[in-house]
Amino acid sequence: MLLKVAIATIAFALVLATVNFAFAESNITPLDASTGIEKTITSFSVPKNNKLPWGFVEGKIANPVEGHPVIIQIFKNGDPVHFAQTDVKEDGTYEYKFRVRDVTNGKVNKIFDGEYIVKIFKVVYLPSTIALV
Repeated sequence: MLLKVAIATIAFALVLATVNFAFAESNITPLDASTGIEKTITSFSVPKNNKLPWGFVEGKIANPVEGHPVIIQIFKNGDPVHFAQTDVKEDGTYEYKFRVRDVTNGKVNKIFDGEYIVKIFKVVYLPSTIALV
């Protein structure tokens, strides 16, 4: 059940561009008796003909621990290409926007192009302790 909720609440997309999801998997590693780090792995693809400038990672955490940001890591061919963190709002939602394509003085710079793996880390209350919080 927790895995289905995690997959359903994670969205990764390029603004108005085609994105292909190959997979999404999630697991939780306990930090202590009541909290853990939920790690979600997904993938995205930036088409060669992408003309749009922004991408974003967004989601909603069902049981976030207050004061802990979401950590986002993006990899291409196993190599790290972008790391970020973003705050979690009171309703458990988060969003991180990043540049995918830039055009300056008529010169196009494709910051992201091709296939990527995205790892998202969230600090959450463990399922057995949610009722106690």
